[in-house]
Amino acid sequence: MAEETPCIETREEVMFFDTDIGGVVHNIAYLRMIETARTRLAAQMGMKLREMAQTQIYPVVVRTEIDYRRSATLGDELVITGRLDRLERVRFWVAFEIRRAGEDTVLISCRQSLALVQMPQAKPLRLPELWMEKYRHLFLKAR
Repeated sequence: MAEETPCIETREEVMFFDTDIGGVVHNIAYLRMIETARTRLAAQMGMKLREMAQTQIYPVVVRTEIDYRRSATLGDELVITGRLDRLERVRFWVAFEIRRAGEDTVLISCRQSLALVQMPQAKPLRLPELWMEKYRHLFLKAR
């Protein structure tokens, strides 16, 4: 079986509510865009919103690493790409980049670590065996 890595691409237009008075995107607005891409990536991995609501198993962000390299401005069309980056026993990492449409320059790069949590107990779960099989090439034992 060929190695398969879940990937996603979304697009966002920079709106007024994303910017400050100078028309520059707020740092928190990038995280909202990443959240949208991450939600769609999770659905691709079998964690659709309705199913999460039924099972009450949710991917919870444990850590965010983000580099703000260049700023976007009001009206820019942004392309957000994301991918599953790494698996551990109870955590997984996703990576994102944000660029202006039609440009190669990375404006924002971000990595996030997540854990699956069973609610309402807030109990961390091991990652699904299916993931360990399907995405074996991304599995690294915790250090």
